[in-house]
Amino acid sequence: MKKTVLFAAALVAGTAVSAQTGEITSNRGENWLSQDGDWALTFDAAPLLNYAGNLFNGNLGNGGVAMNNLFNSQGAAGLGGNRVVIGGKKLIDANTAYRGQLRLGFGSHKESNQVMQAGQTDPTVTVEDQVKDGFMGIDLGFGLEKRVGSTRVVGVYGAMFNVGFGSSKTTYTYGNALAANNPVASRPTETKNGSTFGLGLRAFAGVEWFCAPKISLSGEYTWGVAMTSEGYGSTSSEGWVNNAVKTNTQDTGTKKGNFSIDTGVSGASIGVNFYFQ
Repeated sequence: MKKTVLFAAALVAGTAVSAQTGEITSNRGENWLSQDGDWALTFDAAPLLNYAGNLFNGNLGNGGVAMNNLFNSQGAAGLGGNRVVIGGKKLIDANTAYRGQLRLGFGSHKESNQVMQAGQTDPTVTVEDQVKDGFMGIDLGFGLEKRVGSTRVVGVYGAMFNVGFGSSKTTYTYGNALAANNPVASRPTETKNGSTFGLGLRAFAGVEWFCAPKISLSGEYTWGVAMTSEGYGSTSSEGWVNNAVKTNTQDTGTKKGNFSIDTGVSGASIGVNFYFQ
């Protein structure tokens, strides 16, 4: 309740300052709006809004997007979309800004399992098997933004170009080596998913609302063209054959290519922007 009252008081105070002075400045004379030459950092506002929802309704189920959804190989060619988590812009003049976006994701997950050592009869004598999943995803974007208006609500529109790629794989390691006392016919050693690559060109339009000096909330909607491709995957295995270790690697999956003109290339987004010189 206290947080709600303080938030409302701050909002009313900010509105009163603008109404009394006729200028878009804070009570300390700070300019609310962005200016020529300013830099900005932009972040996805959804996690902040979800956190605010938790504060006001007491529901802990308003969580943001899970990190394994923000960063995963399947979204490596996401072409901006909701997986780009860091953005920036440089204001060239009052009506023009350059935009940049970056998503750089790496990750892994490992599971271990204790198994009986080969050749042993005592079940307490064990060795360790491991399965490790890893992924890499990169998305880069660059664009031009045009700005309209000189009040706390500014219209924005423009276009972005994105390129993205990524890969993922699973590796298997075994505590028991293949041998005469452990003659496994075949077991996997590595599984690679097909690498992804994508290009996208999308137009955007929306608004920025300056809620505090040099801080704004933005809402945008986009429409664009996307081309993506996914290569073949592969599976590697090993086995004990004719008293020797034999290895084998073969292609798996299907090579895919997609082309779309769709709002699904990105759709609607909400961001928070911090401006500085």
